[in-house]
Amino acid sequence: MSKSKIWLSSPHMGGTEFAYVKDAFDTNWIAPVGPHINRFEDELSKKSKNYSVAALSSGTAAIHLALVLLGVSDGDEVLCSSFTFSASANPIVYQGAAPIFIDSEKDTWNMCPNKLEEAIQSRLKEGVKPKAIIVVHLYGMPAKMNELKQVSEKFDIPIIEDAAEGLGSTYFNHPLGTLSDIGIFSFNGNKIITTSGGGALVSSNKEYVQKAKFLSTQSRDEAPYYEHSQIGYNYRMSNVCAAIGIGQLEVLDERIEQRRSNYNQYIEQLSDNENIAFLDEPTGYYSNRWLSTILLKDYDLREKVRLALELENIESRPLWKPMHMQPVFKGCLMFGGQVSEDLFSRGLCLPSGSNLSPEDLNRITKIILANV
Repeated sequence: MSKSKIWLSSPHMGGTEFAYVKDAFDTNWIAPVGPHINRFEDELSKKSKNYSVAALSSGTAAIHLALVLLGVSDGDEVLCSSFTFSASANPIVYQGAAPIFIDSEKDTWNMCPNKLEEAIQSRLKEGVKPKAIIVVHLYGMPAKMNELKQVSEKFDIPIIEDAAEGLGSTYFNHPLGTLSDIGIFSFNGNKIITTSGGGALVSSNKEYVQKAKFLSTQSRDEAPYYEHSQIGYNYRMSNVCAAIGIGQLEVLDERIEQRRSNYNQYIEQLSDNENIAFLDEPTGYYSNRWLSTILLKDYDLREKVRLALELENIESRPLWKPMHMQPVFKGCLMFGGQVSEDLFSRGLCLPSGSNLSPEDLNRITKIILANV
């Protein structure tokens, strides 16, 4: 008899979601407009320093619209974390712009401020000023935003804050997504809370958010007929998905506590082993621990552990393969690379769902310790 599957990060309902969805059906708001979208945006705003919110179909859509709002177009260059998921970089190409990838630093695994400045100086010497910076808060860990913002302000280049993995994390008590010109969230099925599929764009600039809502509904002009004076997108979140999100936001704090508890249990059971290292929170940083991650001694040991877990029907995965190593971005400029390449070679994401049981965690750690 096969052993039960332990997923990396599966959806976890709180109990009230179905009631909100039923209400959407009962009131016939089965559309990309409706009262549940408005309420979801209001509730998310409360968790985002009362910033304005546009609920969208995905985090990718949010990044794409952020680039449009900042005027990124054909021939421009955008600086982007290399150590991330491809959705951080793909929208740059949607706009006909060129991504320039920046390596990580070792303290948070996020964009290195020194490499960012090096890249900007290099491009300015070539007579090119990058149009925007996409900073990713990886696995829920805040990036070094004070240092990154200093570079951004020095060269007057706006930051798009990719907090797809960072909802509920804080940086010196400030919520991620509210530390820059524009922030984005993802509510994909594997995130800390989910709307099935969905995302959001947040900003203190209300005009940005209003423009994002306009663009996300096919840029329909005010008229008694369908008239369009600019290109738009079908990027608005559905009212039904927003109904799920209302219920999920009610349990966000609980989900963060559960994920952080998972991480603490991994620390307790694995940190004494000299072949395993963890990513600690620097002072002032608070991670939602969306995924618990470890670094093994080398690639071979990482693969030994991963395959041993797979054999026991337990899902894990290597850390993100850096964008500068991806075939689709071959030839793009890269500043640094050694840090993110090493993290990819040795790092492993462990099961981190808020619905993991103590028995699940013991089963996982037992297999890891047997193979290190």
